[in-house]
Amino acid sequence: MSMLITAREKAILELLIKKSGKHTALSFADFLHVSVRTIHRDLKNIETILESFELQLEKSNDNGLSIKGSNQNIYRLIQELTKVKPQDLSLEERRLLSFIKIVESNDPVKLAPLAKDLSISITTLGTDLDELAQWLQDFGIELDRKRGVGVELKGAEGKIRKALVNFYLIYFNNELIESLILLANNQIEKERILYYFKTSYLKIIDEVVYERIKNLQTKLADSDYITFLIHICISLQRIEKGFSLSENEIDLEYLRPAEEFQLIKDISLDIYQNFSVRLSDIEIAFLVMVLKGSKVHEADYTNYDSVLIGRSLKKVIQQVSEQMNSDLTSDFSLFQGLMAHMEPSIFRLRKGLSSFNPLTEEIKKNYPLLFLAVSKSVAKEFNNIEFTDDEMAYIVLHFGSALELRKEEIQVRALIVCPTGIGTSKMLASRIKKEVPEITETEIASIKDIKMKNLGQYGVIISTVILPMQENLEYVFVNPLLYERDIEAIYDYFSNHIQKFTKQTSNSHQDTTNKSNKKKEKSLDQFMQEVDEVQSSIRTLLRNLSVYRSNNNHNYKVFIKEMVERCSEQELISNTDGVFEQLMARETKGGLGIPDTNLALFHCRHEGVMETTFHIAHLESPYRLMGMDGHQMDVHNILLLLAPEKLTQIQLEIISMVSSIIVEDKKAILIFSSANETIIRSKLEDTFYNFLQNKFVKE
Repeated sequence: MSMLITAREKAILELLIKKSGKHTALSFADFLHVSVRTIHRDLKNIETILESFELQLEKSNDNGLSIKGSNQNIYRLIQELTKVKPQDLSLEERRLLSFIKIVESNDPVKLAPLAKDLSISITTLGTDLDELAQWLQDFGIELDRKRGVGVELKGAEGKIRKALVNFYLIYFNNELIESLILLANNQIEKERILYYFKTSYLKIIDEVVYERIKNLQTKLADSDYITFLIHICISLQRIEKGFSLSENEIDLEYLRPAEEFQLIKDISLDIYQNFSVRLSDIEIAFLVMVLKGSKVHEADYTNYDSVLIGRSLKKVIQQVSEQMNSDLTSDFSLFQGLMAHMEPSIFRLRKGLSSFNPLTEEIKKNYPLLFLAVSKSVAKEFNNIEFTDDEMAYIVLHFGSALELRKEEIQVRALIVCPTGIGTSKMLASRIKKEVPEITETEIASIKDIKMKNLGQYGVIISTVILPMQENLEYVFVNPLLYERDIEAIYDYFSNHIQKFTKQTSNSHQDTTNKSNKKKEKSLDQFMQEVDEVQSSIRTLLRNLSVYRSNNNHNYKVFIKEMVERCSEQELISNTDGVFEQLMARETKGGLGIPDTNLALFHCRHEGVMETTFHIAHLESPYRLMGMDGHQMDVHNILLLLAPEKLTQIQLEIISMVSSIIVEDKKAILIFSSANETIIRSKLEDTFYNFLQNKFVKE
């Protein structure tokens, strides 16, 4: 079906679908900045389009407009709208082209020629520029208009780049995702993507960046990956035009030691070999700042010595649990996800890097109480940081996922493609498991990962974005918040593939009794293994606990090396140098002194560590070390927490618990500062006892 439609008509249809009955012809006219007569003319063509989908345009008594018809036909319309290309420019496209024209020019841009290029009147252009100027103010940029001279931007280069990136992310996010997928499959021939990005640049940048970061422990969500790519592309194109960052915009000395600096330097060399555009250290540092604000560790690679964040998050979880009347305090998966998310989130906010969340308004609308509860708790515990609604919405998704998962029994088998991050993906997976019980297992994949999957092993592929990857790829396109029409679309897919599903499950109904018994035996076996693993992990840590006093008359690094060697003498580690180097590398990323205490926590995971080990050294004279808050502090006690590289979920939970209780309150701080092994051991035993009570007795 070939649909002829203008950008304005497409916008009206999308609003009718999203807010059925809420809009009138007058409200459409106000929203789209046209006359009511124009809207009525558009509605006539829209009625014709709807008829081709066996749908009707219905008007209520209060003139509210809505689409009437089956959900299946509405879904077909939605699918077609995602593919159709409007015949003229949308409001956002006009403003983007105006923005690009002004950004690209070294001189003020004359309004009359610009209006002519956009095929609009001077009056309409003036309205567009008013809206653009107001939007740019949030980035500290002034849109300066002078009669007879023209219009130009006034602001720092870094702010201009951030504004351009955010304009694309907010208004053209889906188009960016689709373009990158098509580009990876060599299906784009035009020289520019979305009016600005050089196709050849974006393709090579994608290939170079992916090769450099694919094997790193730290990962990027698809949305952050795309943000990083377009930041690099914009930087290259701005440098080519003669626009460079100034030294006073970037703290080079702070960012140069970061591990990301060398990574981006390597990426810049690869890019230089392709395009002969060289990135200066200032430009590299700017991209380091972008990457540090995006990069997240896999959940099981979180640095649990980030005790300040961990302590605050545990309080947030406790407060949200109380407000929502649902105990999430023992949900370690929630804690893991929040820990992995919060470090880059806090870095972004402190550096003025916004993170676009396309679901913010829907999350606030659909989960208002949870949004308020999380916002209140986060504001209380992180009172020195102002979280944006977009950042807060990501945190809410983690809690929403945890609350949804508590309501159901895990069953499922589907591949879920969701580019907006771990919180969204987990929530979507749990909603699907709740609403579609026929699915028996879920797996989450990024857009990059899906190309390497054996798609034949999945009964259904569910995606929140269009996937123009393979002509024969069948999948269900849904909204990340899974509305009723999305659930119906999944069931429609089931009904059209009955033979496929019955073939896959033909053996599942044989010998039901034996299967049920096996399931029970497996559940008991898993439970017993978990009990064994918990008690073994706790016994190991308590066995390898050592508290001692020390005369320290030398450099603290030498002292740390001696502590590591002491562990080696007890045959707890096999690679003294490797463990020591990793401890020192961890320290370079930020101070390890715990503020408002006299403690410093040195912690790492390394393949040379044989068993989890906890040593505490009480110093006769303090060392002057950097604290986690960036300030120098006196340290009288050094805590050394070492763990093997590969840990199970239970072992991770126990290590996290140890690092958290050190600073849970003033009494705990005094205990771990006491150099008294008896009371420290007693504190740990009490903590583990409560943990066992919560984990097994309550269940």
